[in-house]
Amino acid sequence: MNRRKLRPDAVLPAWRVRALLGAFLLALVALEGRLAWLQLVQGDYLTAEGLQRQLREVVIPAHRGLITDRFGEPLAVSTPVDSVFVDPTLFPADIESIYALARAAGRDGEELAREISSNPGRRFLYVERGLPPAQAARVLDLGFDGVGALREYKRFSPTHEVACHLVGITNRDDVGIDGLELVFDPMLAGEPGLKIVQQDERGRVIGDIEQIRPARPGQDLRTSIDLRLQYPAYFELKKAVQDAGADSGSLVMLDVVTGEVLTMVNQPYCNPNDAAQRQEISRFRNRAIIDPIEPGSTIKPLILAAALAGGLTPETRIDVPKDLVIRGRHVTSDDNRLGVVSVTEILARSSSVGMAIIARDIDSELMWRTLRNFGIAGPTEAGLGSHESHGILESYASWEDVNKATLSYGYGLQATPLQIARAYAAIANDGLLPPVSVVALDAPPEHVQAISPEIAALLMDMLEVVVSDQGTALRASIPGYSVAGKTGTVRIHETGGGYSPNRYRAFFAGMAPASNPRFVAVVVINDPRGAQYYGGDIAAPVFAAVVGKALRLYGVAPDALPEQGSLLISRAAVE
Repeated sequence: MNRRKLRPDAVLPAWRVRALLGAFLLALVALEGRLAWLQLVQGDYLTAEGLQRQLREVVIPAHRGLITDRFGEPLAVSTPVDSVFVDPTLFPADIESIYALARAAGRDGEELAREISSNPGRRFLYVERGLPPAQAARVLDLGFDGVGALREYKRFSPTHEVACHLVGITNRDDVGIDGLELVFDPMLAGEPGLKIVQQDERGRVIGDIEQIRPARPGQDLRTSIDLRLQYPAYFELKKAVQDAGADSGSLVMLDVVTGEVLTMVNQPYCNPNDAAQRQEISRFRNRAIIDPIEPGSTIKPLILAAALAGGLTPETRIDVPKDLVIRGRHVTSDDNRLGVVSVTEILARSSSVGMAIIARDIDSELMWRTLRNFGIAGPTEAGLGSHESHGILESYASWEDVNKATLSYGYGLQATPLQIARAYAAIANDGLLPPVSVVALDAPPEHVQAISPEIAALLMDMLEVVVSDQGTALRASIPGYSVAGKTGTVRIHETGGGYSPNRYRAFFAGMAPASNPRFVAVVVINDPRGAQYYGGDIAAPVFAAVVGKALRLYGVAPDALPEQGSLLISRAAVE
């Protein structure tokens, strides 16, 4: 058998074999060294890095406290929602996947594609916030890598537009930005928690690891509002504003004894559940506490309180001409010359000339101090802080005769509807000025004596005449109840200066029952453009409807039932 001989040059030299073996051994040593380095020196670091890619901190949202009416009916609640997010580093960035994700989340596909493509290195990007949990689940069911959802809360108002100006709104992070939501945000918000979760290679959370800090839910806020009255007040005001072709309006009603705000409504409307309206923060302005306005003739009883303290009586008779001229300057006019009439008749017929004559003889400091005692140009103590306007009342040191005259019929000073309501509550409550509260109280607060009980009683009698066929507020009458109050019609001051000749603001401020007042309310209709614009015509009927409802709802006994004889005649006529 022939065997093929190997060529001598085909055998590897011994030195090459030794070199290859040496290189192989060196590679093994280097590999072992690298493994030892990674395990012994960098082991803790690499372990931490790996965990960091699997574990992450997640904020646990705190449930925002409820806002309710005085009986626990919800005005604002937080409902659970899910916010879908994407990790662009894990998400398949093909256009079909992006458009499928956008459709499921209710987003525009092109817009979402731009956001993802312009943030390739980001680990977190919202796709859509505040989705209903069922819709968010459908998004996750698509099974895309890097797509997840966070549980959050979205504010919702069950009353929609009825209490929106008072309650206010929150932003997308459930933080209060207006109204009670803003004022009481620290109490309502609570404190978010924090936990560590584990996620898989697709970025999905697969389990909780550790709770670092539990979430602390916010506290509930029980307001003084009575929804049973808030609804009719809102719709009565809305109808009056619409019927008058007015620009806006406000209504405030207080409990005379406690100073609690039972209703507070404004027009035009706002809806906190409407995403588009939430972008217009000005729609949520609470005119009843933010907009100071010249109060017109509703200030007259407060001026008379100073006059009565200075010695005037309701029966004092004064000669009232048609026009009033002070130091050669025409100040004001009435529609007709009243002649010699009593102070009560001056108030009942809302004579601005008569009031200016009365104010002329009042000590300036006494007049100023009386207005301040009624809370004009001061806080109502409602706890609303900087969210409430204080109004304007200049120091009496700068007053001249003309200033006193115009102040006496409601020009040259400013007050909010809430301040006016509080001042009338003092008249209705034996001269005791209550602190106003938008929070339900367990007991009546301490009051301050604004005027004497005797002067308060005289004013109540005079204001009751106003709401009769002798006065300007007959349409504020409530069947079965005595009513006291005052109308007001004031020209609107134009932005560029001066008063408009044909733009007005209509008021009514009053209380009922006059014999033992339980409720006080102020109605303001701004810039009515219809045929009627007097306070007695368009504001007084709103008062009668709303306060009449409150009296019946609270079971207040009638104090002005018709006499038995009249009742029998009336029945006989019907039969």
